[in-house]
Parts: sequence; structure tokens; C-alpha cells
Amino acid sequence: MNFILMPLENEDISIFKKDMQEAFQQGAMQEFNDLDVEILPEKDIDKSLYAKGAAAYKAIADGKIIGGAIVVIDELTQHNHLDFLYVKFGIQSKGIGKNIWDEIERLYPQTKIWETYTPYFEKRNVHFY
Repeated sequence: MNFILMPLENEDISIFKKDMQEAFQQGAMQEFNDLDVEILPEKDIDKSLYAKGAAAYKAIADGKIIGGAIVVIDELTQHNHLDFLYVKFGIQSKGIGKNIWDEIERLYPQTKIWETYTPYFEKRNVHFY
């Protein structure tokens, strides 16, 4: 796979949000069969995308967005946090999430502390982080 992590561009925001919402929704639905609530509202993504210090990235393979991440960087303290990391639904468990995270760590080597969290229903992620 020809993987690259690039800054998210304005023209990619709608597909980025849609793919992220689908990944989170499907992950929750696999855990809770009769789920009828929206897991990741667009306003939550926007809050992260437009936060002070936010940086959003798209993961590209073979010319297509396959995932992405939003991090918030505190230049002063270097106590940074990962708001969202997702892999497009249907292509998980192929190392894409690890590739995204490795690239983020490479982009921010001055980070002293990374704060991460994961949705309670994503049991696979406990081992990831």
C-alpha cells in the first residue's frame, strides 16, 4: 500500500467528516445491535477541527482517503492531544491506524505528553494506544 499522511484540505472536509462518522457509527453498531442514535455529530468534529492549535490530516493510499486524524497541539507546553483518529469503515485491521499514528508522532517529535482517549465501545483501541 502506498501510504501518505497529508494536511486536510478544505475540499476534503466533507468526505473526511462523512467517513469519520461512518467509521464511528459502524464501530458502535457492531457493539450495540439496536443502536438508533448518532455517535459522532458533525458539531463534535467541527469543535475539534476549528479548535486553537488543531491540525487535521488525511491518510491517502492509491489516491483515496482511507482515514485521518485531528490533533490539537499546544506549542507552549507540548502537552498535545489526539481528538480523533479513524480508519475508513471496511478496511480496518490492516495497520492503517498504526501508520497514521506513527506519522503523527514523527510530525511532532517535540511532544512531551500525548493525551489520547477512545470511545468505550471500541475495545480494539485499548490495545492500539
